[in-house]
Amino acid sequence: MERRGRSDGRDLPSLAAAAVAVLMVMVMMQRGAMARFVVEKNSLTVTSPEELRGTHDSAIGNFGIPQYGGSMAGTVVYRSGEDGCDAYGPSVSLRSKPGALPNFLLVDRGGCLFAKKVWNAQNAGASAVLVADNTEEPLITMDLPKEDADALVYIQNITIPSALIDKAFGAKLKKAINAGEMVNVNLDWREAVPHPDARVEYELWTNSNDECGPKCDMLMEFIKDFKGPAQILEKAGYSQFTPHYITWYCPQAFVISKQCKSQCINHGRYCAPDPEQDFSRGYEGKNVVIENLRQLCVFKVASESKRPWAWWDYVTDFQIRCPMKKKKYNKECADTVIKSLGLDRKKVEDCMGDPNADSDNPVLKAEQDAQVGKGSRGDVTILPTIIVNNRQYRGKLGKAAVLKAICAGFEETTEPAVCLSNDMETNECLNDNGGCWQDEASNITACKDTFRGRVCECPLVQGVQFTGDGYSKCEASGPGRCLINNGGCWKETRDGHTFSACQESGDSKCHCPPGFRGDGNKTCEDINECEEKSACQCPECSCKNTWGSYECTCSGDLLYIKDHDTCIAKRTSQAKTTWVAVWVILIGLLMAAVGAYIIYKYRLRSYMDSEVRAIMAQYMPLDSQAEVPSHSHEENNA
Repeated sequence: MERRGRSDGRDLPSLAAAAVAVLMVMVMMQRGAMARFVVEKNSLTVTSPEELRGTHDSAIGNFGIPQYGGSMAGTVVYRSGEDGCDAYGPSVSLRSKPGALPNFLLVDRGGCLFAKKVWNAQNAGASAVLVADNTEEPLITMDLPKEDADALVYIQNITIPSALIDKAFGAKLKKAINAGEMVNVNLDWREAVPHPDARVEYELWTNSNDECGPKCDMLMEFIKDFKGPAQILEKAGYSQFTPHYITWYCPQAFVISKQCKSQCINHGRYCAPDPEQDFSRGYEGKNVVIENLRQLCVFKVASESKRPWAWWDYVTDFQIRCPMKKKKYNKECADTVIKSLGLDRKKVEDCMGDPNADSDNPVLKAEQDAQVGKGSRGDVTILPTIIVNNRQYRGKLGKAAVLKAICAGFEETTEPAVCLSNDMETNECLNDNGGCWQDEASNITACKDTFRGRVCECPLVQGVQFTGDGYSKCEASGPGRCLINNGGCWKETRDGHTFSACQESGDSKCHCPPGFRGDGNKTCEDINECEEKSACQCPECSCKNTWGSYECTCSGDLLYIKDHDTCIAKRTSQAKTTWVAVWVILIGLLMAAVGAYIIYKYRLRSYMDSEVRAIMAQYMPLDSQAEVPSHSHEENNA
């Protein structure tokens, strides 16, 4: 509800304005029967001890940052006799130790504001707060303080979630803790926001008035900050956003009164409180109603032109260019903003209708009907109110917190990129690394911030996957693991020589290299092979230990053969080598000579055979001729 100033009886105009406003609310409640309030619940499950295991209801606090879409496990801590109303001193730390579950502080109801208890617990290091009711009654919502100015200072800085539990359940938890039992519970918000389809539908119940104090300033700042993510979701079709504005109506008996005429339009049907709570100065309530109506019509016209996200541009520009403080909260200034956005001013005016008509305005009548709760949602009675998938959002009015709740309306793995951006990161990993594993030397951590809550998950770094439980242990595994902090294994360099216990192949365990012994993780010590008589044991050998190895020399001209751990004579070896070479050469020459001789004999014989055949060929025909008479005999006879 709008912030109202308190009256001590001396400010009669303010008192009259307050009285009329109260009457408006009373008549509104009568018109819609009684205002219906719905307590938003989340699931609280006890996982130990055995006798308390089970699921219980708890009412989500209307401040802090509930982990919509996620869950949080923790250990319940109870400090007997303390109600959490006083700040905890430096000697009290509720922060959990590294590797342990977060601490959930259990406090009793009463003594101070709910928000004060949660604020003190957060400052002491608690991760969540459970408030045990002090009366037997149905659960209620731990609401924001309405008029506490001091609370407004810290209320926006509460980041931890809180929930109210009933008296009987609280008594059981306290009894178990006092008996020395470790009580572990799990807070679950995964069903706090339903996700019926691939699109999230959400509403913002707001007001164009910027003169209602810190709450108006907070609302205006939120709209400016949330404009970017809202338009990204809307343009990509991931969401359907609808703005709404609360109005009241004036009781019939007061319609003609000065107060109703200044606060209402359409003859008392649609009213808003006076911005300054003073009828004698400044703007009037009906100015607020008319601008609210204009903003609704801007949304309607922008939606018809397929640009519903232009509403965010109009509202943020109007806040900057037409503030009440500078007396620019009027139609003329609004028209300049509409024109700059390229919207049809005539369509906007036609949508707004006549504020002086004695008849219903269709746009504002629809808004009054929408205020009445439906299904799981109660009536909208305070500003601002955010509804996500027909469930009222409870928590800090900040960009990251609201975006978390909207993103929780998507099924897991279907969230748009804006839900996984840096804007969604929380500070859970900043406090003791969220209780997850961390390698401080390489600044690698298993803590991962998501809008569904902190997750302890062994990371993937430079293509190397770490494996483990994520809480107390994560080890690099697979190819390339030695490139990341040497796989968590021992490594040392001396005199230009580097040895490592990390092995790329085989298992992921650390093994000291040859020449060293140790666990491989933190230490590997050099083995003195000379003292342990594990090398260089031949009689002629002389051993000298080195880091990671050893040096062995032989006396005289002997040569050390490491593979056989023995010494041999250098000359003998050289002589043998020389004679072997000589014999190889001689045998080669002999074989060449024999071959040449064989070739020579072969060619000589062939030549001789050819000569003999040639000679004999001259005489072979004489064998076939007749004998020639002997002329010498005849001559003798004569």
